[in-house]
Amino acid sequence: MNRELHLSVALFPGQGAYRPGTLSALWESGDDTVRSTFDEVDAIAKEKLGRDVSSTVFRPTPPSPATLLETAPDTLQLAVFTTAVATHRLLAERGARASVHLGHSLGELAALTCAGAYDLADAAAVLCERISVLRAYDRSGGAMLALGCGRDRAERVVALIDHPELVLAVDNSAHQAVVSGPADAVATAAAIAGQLGISATQLRSPHPFHNPLLAEARRQLAVRIAPFRSRPLTVPVYSPILGRFYRDGDDLAELLALHLVTPVEFGAAVSALHAAGARVFVEAGAGRVLTALVSEAYPGVHAVAPLAGRDDEAGLAKAADALRDPLARAVSVAVETPVATAAAGAPVAVAVVDRAELTAQVRALYAEAMEYPEEVFTDDVLLEADLGVDSVKQTELLSRLGDRFGLGTPPAGLRVADYDTFGKVVDFVAAGATQ
Repeated sequence: MNRELHLSVALFPGQGAYRPGTLSALWESGDDTVRSTFDEVDAIAKEKLGRDVSSTVFRPTPPSPATLLETAPDTLQLAVFTTAVATHRLLAERGARASVHLGHSLGELAALTCAGAYDLADAAAVLCERISVLRAYDRSGGAMLALGCGRDRAERVVALIDHPELVLAVDNSAHQAVVSGPADAVATAAAIAGQLGISATQLRSPHPFHNPLLAEARRQLAVRIAPFRSRPLTVPVYSPILGRFYRDGDDLAELLALHLVTPVEFGAAVSALHAAGARVFVEAGAGRVLTALVSEAYPGVHAVAPLAGRDDEAGLAKAADALRDPLARAVSVAVETPVATAAAGAPVAVAVVDRAELTAQVRALYAEAMEYPEEVFTDDVLLEADLGVDSVKQTELLSRLGDRFGLGTPPAGLRVADYDTFGKVVDFVAAGATQ
């Protein structure tokens, strides 16, 4: 395995990254990190907006995203931000630190905050000013629409409508773009997309972000947040809006305001970081929207979404492990020993890889995942041609093998097509376990 590439990225999601019940178990158990993070934001939000966050999102039956957008869109934005900061803090206290922060839209404020640009109270105040300005100066009634296509087709849809205020707002990947603009133009875009066979989904967004419609809000926001002093970054932060890393001399008030009217080039940002050696991506927030985009674009990367399952604690432990420098990991392979010699499921590090034992371990994993008898997994069986294991499933299985055997970051240029037989998969694991 290539042990040199160990750049890791913390992904901070933006608008829409809300899942009912996220962090609720930790909140209810009195976790100091979750409680203190939400308490600090609550205090600022009450002062600035007359409402808090925690009393809504930590109800016994928390509201759905649609309900929150309809009844309390301000709380929705605060929840996304606070959850992201809390997630980063929870990972940090577990000894995990990303090499780079990458925020998506609203997520850039969380990315900068967690990199030390603002203390949490000031960052929460900046967000409250953003909310207040948008509420006062956005009279567009605009909307945002996600299209299941890349930039080129999305721009053609926009060109067909030829509305001056309908723009490409977000370029997420080769398979997803977002347009924003007046509601009638967005509805027309959805209709045309349907005729062209392009999926279209209206986003849960209270404003048409990344659109010149918000020009006056941009100007007002820059003035309002100018008094908040920023500090030097402790972690590099890459901006998909600026197309570069933030610099300590940047005027953050101007740049954060600029976000309102400037497109997000998330796909290009991920491409730049991947080219620089990023192979581990962890979503610092609720859900798996960003890690799904990254995995789709680069199937060989290790992408973890800690708050996308039912067990936040287990997800955080997995994410923290992924963020730790792979160079610091033990180079031996963890193999479960028989019950007769160790407790069931206990990992025991062995210095020498026994290929027969390793083959049995990998065979059992593949047999369980594919629901095939173990005997079909011979060294020369063709996984796709003989067993129907397509590239998507093979990528998932290789990722599971990486987690199971402590292989660390995948090698640069990993192609699942290179491991077309079961024997080659075993060799892949054996090579990683002995590097």
